Amino acid sequence: MNDSISIRVVCRLYAVMLYGYPREFRLRYGLEMQQFFRDRCRELLSAHAGSGVWFRFGLRTAADWITSTVRERRVPKLVQEWAVTVLMFLFVTTTMVQAYVVPTGSMEGNILVGDHMLVDKVGFENGGNNWSSYVLPHRDVKRGDIIAFRYPEDIRQTFVKRVIGLPGDRVRLENKQVIRNGQRLDEPYARYTTSGIDDYRDNFPTAPDFYTLGGGRAMFANNVHGGEVIVPPNTLFVLGDNRDNSLDSRYWGFVPSNYLVGKPLVIYWSFDAPTSDYVDWNFRHVEDVALHFFTKTRWDRMLTMPKSQAAQ
Repeated sequence: MNDSISIRVVCRLYAVMLYGYPREFRLRYGLEMQQFFRDRCRELLSAHAGSGVWFRFGLRTAADWITSTVRERRVPKLVQEWAVTVLMFLFVTTTMVQAYVVPTGSMEGNILVGDHMLVDKVGFENGGNNWSSYVLPHRDVKRGDIIAFRYPEDIRQTFVKRVIGLPGDRVRLENKQVIRNGQRLDEPYARYTTSGIDDYRDNFPTAPDFYTLGGGRAMFANNVHGGEVIVPPNTLFVLGDNRDNSLDSRYWGFVPSNYLVGKPLVIYWSFDAPTSDYVDWNFRHVEDVALHFFTKTRWDRMLTMPKSQAAQ
């Protein structure tokens, strides 16, 4: 992202902060305050300021905002208005959308480690949808959709994968190529990082192996017929776009309908950090964000939407 777009994004955030002031104050001084903030950002960019300078500037701006908003208005009114805002935010984020950060590279090529996204939960609450064979679920979950769901082997975790098979579909892989209902799929979204062939991963299904998990072993026992996986009712078969490095239905089986969380709606922030920082929370990551927020934020990914895409 170029400098002008970076300034525009940061100033947009600052403009939201100004709603902490009374309306009369915003009308009188809001434009001047935004212009001053924009000019200061340009100065720092032109001076190629380091992350420490940016961090101090951000802290100073936040401190000034807290001090002046409290001074310029009656505290009870401030608390009242921001309490309403917080309650609305909590309502939206718990009933309509859910914040989620991508910790692994299983969808790389389309979704990156460190993408922070909002997941649309409407229509997927209270057990999801009661799918039956050959019937599309409510809200029209389709082949090629990117979905978020509770990981069947550990429901405390949320996974994001792409829908490959609906109930009744017959799925197999031959030399990395997905074959669904007898048709070879052209998958423009799929990414392959190795040229070698792993029989279990790339010629699927063969037979369970030592890394086949419980749900995967049940799938091999009950849903493999004629060298194909047949997707049972009320489930989905999903794969990661990064096919050579994805823990997906090949290893742990199907996604039950009541494990579906929703569909990714928008990437609201993307920060370049390793998987370890997102899997195991640590203070080093907090420090990394504080010192390198501007340089390691992937500005070009902010407010982009993960795109579902059907195979050709």
